[in-house]
Amino acid sequence: MSLVAITTVPFVRTPARSPRSLLARLAFLLPPRRERARLAEREPRRLDDIGRSRREAAREAGLPVWDAPAHWLR
Repeated sequence: MSLVAITTVPFVRTPARSPRSLLARLAFLLPPRRERARLAEREPRRLDDIGRSRREAAREAGLPVWDAPAHWLR
């Protein structure tokens, strides 16, 4: 029969990130919404310049605010 030494590791509490306020979260979501609204309002020739159709712009504008590409959320 062998004896196994049990060692305990002290629990070290790491500082948690403070949760963002509701207002900060909502402010974070506004820029993507504004960009989508601007896209939907562009003239057809401007949409052609960026390679988008009126239908694509309308579809993008209709997406919910939380469904934003990762590069918009940086």
